[in-house]
Amino acid sequence: MYQQVLDPVAGSLAWSALVAAVPLLLLFVLLGVFKVTAWLASLVSLAVSLAVAVAVYGMPVGQALLAGTEGAAFGFFPILWIVINAIWVYQMTVATGHFDVLRRSFASVSDDQRIQAIIIAFSFGALLEALAGFGTPVAVTSVMLMALGFTPLKAAALSLTANTAPVAFGAMATPIITLGKVTGLSPDTLGAMIGRQTPLLAVFVPLVLVLIVDGRRGIREAWPVAAVCGVVFAIAQYVTSNFVSVPLADVVASLLSAAAIVGMVRLRPPARALVPSLASGGVGEADLDPPDSPDSRADSRADIAKAYAPYGIVIAVFVVCQIGAVKTLLDAATVVFGWPGLHVAAANGHPLSLTAFTLNLLTTPGTQMLVAGVLTMIVLRLSVPRALRAFGATLHQLRWAIVTVMAVLALAFVMNVSGQTITLGTWMAGAGAAFALLSPILGWLGTAVTGSDTSANSLFGALQVTAAHQAGLSELLMAASNSSGGVLGKMISPQNLAIAAAAVGLNGREGDIFRRVVVWSLVFLAAMCAISALQASAVLSWMVP
Repeated sequence: MYQQVLDPVAGSLAWSALVAAVPLLLLFVLLGVFKVTAWLASLVSLAVSLAVAVAVYGMPVGQALLAGTEGAAFGFFPILWIVINAIWVYQMTVATGHFDVLRRSFASVSDDQRIQAIIIAFSFGALLEALAGFGTPVAVTSVMLMALGFTPLKAAALSLTANTAPVAFGAMATPIITLGKVTGLSPDTLGAMIGRQTPLLAVFVPLVLVLIVDGRRGIREAWPVAAVCGVVFAIAQYVTSNFVSVPLADVVASLLSAAAIVGMVRLRPPARALVPSLASGGVGEADLDPPDSPDSRADSRADIAKAYAPYGIVIAVFVVCQIGAVKTLLDAATVVFGWPGLHVAAANGHPLSLTAFTLNLLTTPGTQMLVAGVLTMIVLRLSVPRALRAFGATLHQLRWAIVTVMAVLALAFVMNVSGQTITLGTWMAGAGAAFALLSPILGWLGTAVTGSDTSANSLFGALQVTAAHQAGLSELLMAASNSSGGVLGKMISPQNLAIAAAAVGLNGREGDIFRRVVVWSLVFLAAMCAISALQASAVLSWMVP
């Protein structure tokens, strides 16, 4: 039995936190400075985290390795299981030609790339996040943007940047439900509080997408559409999460924002459209030739209906699986067991819950996405051999992303189980009243490491509540700030960088993508820290339920 130690370096929490941060700092330096491929950077950082766990924290070698294997297994199931099946659905639409139909349908809304970036990366991406999450929106929307003439690097950057505000309510509010379990707070109340934070960011995300596509000129010419989309999404997310249903917040917000974009384009389109030939020569992209511009072929209503059918099927499957009786029936196949051979106690002597592995075979979104894929195969009249070839193409496309995700989750579990992550969190929690300003950073850190707001909430949710109690702050606010801050770490997570790179064919160039999005991650994080601090003060305390 290994018992966690929070201050193994000279009995100092500060020095211990500095050492505990080494694997994370190394990971991002390798990615952003030395341009090392994500899978190699992840493996090197994993090796360093194992060394810190054994040499500094005194964790037995066998226990440290077992923690890594549990993390790798969790990386494959449920996270990669979701992404693989979601990309398989996409590959089948490509094989049958219906992806091109869907692409032309989106392009028919507007041939302006700034508008296309908003409706696909933000609104459609939010719908995918609501249904599946875990990297699916980044993988699908980046490919759609490439098909519309965006360069691979820009398509990846847009998809990652857009995948922020919807994340806390993603996968039918799985991060919030998890946060409720680990904190003992009501998921509905937590969802309401988060619904008073992330919408404030959602207002600005479409404007940032326009800035990425066309710079200041794009803001001058396309700001009305971007502003209306952001405001409609924000209002819908707030109203739905506070007064209707937390799991449906992103579904409603994404659909209403898409409708708002269509309405604005018809009522007040930008005076000048930005078409692919004008957008493909951005700085640093000269070596990345965009695909051919989308053609103007006319599609029948039946073809358009089939093109949208896979996503309608996904929505239907997920909604049915959320029905109480169905969910209970599917949950009968869930197995929870302690990871074999891994025996760890927290610093207080209690058994560590992280060693319990949940194998939710039927309730995981990945299996539900697999069912949707089988139904899609039938609706699109795809033969079994062609469907299997599409699945094989998916595995080949994601091969390096699979290595990266499993290595990153192994790194996360080694840090979590050994106590490295809790050392960092506990050190930050010692800031007293100033913790309200730092609270979102914990969530950001957790998501940046694990690639999942759900994992970040599981990791730091209880710590946020404890720190809030000690500092005399609102426990609800600090717990919510963990999740709201976490959504901003998703775009720089090596897991999602690897998925984006694999989707657009830039394997090995994750560092280039990282440098494109890290500034926006930090800008949004600073804004969320300010929101959290103001809500903890008399200025915005009225926003806390």
